[in-house]
Amino acid sequence: MRARLEKYFCFSEQGTNWRTEILAGLTTFITMAYIIFVNPSILSQAGMPIAAVTAATCLCAAFGSILMGVLANYPLALAPGMGLNAYFTYTVVKGMGVPWQTALGAVFVSGVIFLLLTFTGIRQLLLASIPDELHSAVAGGIGLFIAFIGLRNAGIIIPSNATTVALGDLRAPTAALAIFGILLIAVLQAFRVKASMLLGVLGTMLLGILARQVHWSPQTFSLSALRATAFHLDVRGALHLNAFEIVFVFLFVDLFDNIGTLVAVADRAGLIAPDYTIPRLTRIFFADASSTVVGSLMGTSTVTSYIESAAGVAVGGRTGVTAITTGLLFFIALFVAPLVGAIPTFATAPALILVGALMLAGVGKIEWSNPRVAIPAFLTLITIPLTYSIATGLSFGLIVFAALELITGRGVRKNWLLYTLAVLFVLRFIYLARG
Repeated sequence: MRARLEKYFCFSEQGTNWRTEILAGLTTFITMAYIIFVNPSILSQAGMPIAAVTAATCLCAAFGSILMGVLANYPLALAPGMGLNAYFTYTVVKGMGVPWQTALGAVFVSGVIFLLLTFTGIRQLLLASIPDELHSAVAGGIGLFIAFIGLRNAGIIIPSNATTVALGDLRAPTAALAIFGILLIAVLQAFRVKASMLLGVLGTMLLGILARQVHWSPQTFSLSALRATAFHLDVRGALHLNAFEIVFVFLFVDLFDNIGTLVAVADRAGLIAPDYTIPRLTRIFFADASSTVVGSLMGTSTVTSYIESAAGVAVGGRTGVTAITTGLLFFIALFVAPLVGAIPTFATAPALILVGALMLAGVGKIEWSNPRVAIPAFLTLITIPLTYSIATGLSFGLIVFAALELITGRGVRKNWLLYTLAVLFVLRFIYLARG
């Protein structure tokens, strides 16, 4: 049985083993476990019961990650997406006055459309339309993005009215602990320790406990709490509502965030084929779309692939066993959520920062001497972290790449979808500016 599983997950082809894959799954889980508490805290402001959303978050992350691992055999973990949950709460529910049940209906509709786009091959065509030259830029931009998040979570950088961002108080306990974590992981990586990320997170948390910076707040969660949100979505209300804008945003952000994450993680793991195609792409998209549908039924916002998966890849995760391990841990977390909540952001921040550094390795592949490639690549690289959006950064890069192709006379008919996307992105930016 074990040999058959190793053959199914292609262990020998990927040069991996059970220990490495399980360790990678644990590392991914630890770096993204914050979503168990952050997602409910955001959606509760939309009037949703916090205990129910916590249960839905754990179950949907478990379902999506396990499905991704079993069906697509990729080390990609899924959970309710950050940014999309904020849009759900602050723009749709609080800003537009839409009931959360109707907003869930809109999420369900977007998930069904995703499934249709997957089965018709349109999502695959959209991914294929992204120029090969931008793959490394997307990966590098996301690396900067998650490093920026890590620096912010650590308190090493803080908001500033004068300069946008500024250096935080490095004497603050959390910032000092995060710096210790960065040094610890860096030293472990220098000695080629495979479990450097996990050991760094756990070591930083242990020091935080000794310094009394880890605060444990026990709460009780159970599957029964799910009744308050499960199947409470209002699909009919979403269809009757003029919900085109709402559904479009859910579709657009999830689609291109997912594409960006997929390209970045697959590139880092060496899973992109020499011709820049991604094997089992339809299965990846099916797992993602199905998770969004299930998430809306259970009571949470759009479920998407998580860039924190790169943390697991960084310690050797190469197959679906990594994602399955992460999913199983999310299911267990439903019953031990208070313990998971003890993992503070200052402990996970160092992992995010150094994973971001690792993801910049591919930037050297960019043809920087060629302005036609270098300029859109740079814009993609810089706008992903500065706009706090993978989708927006990818949009900038595609628009400029397409424009340069056409203006320099290099445009070809087979790239029609690239040019169509560029026009749609321009129209989206115009629409957002008017809003």
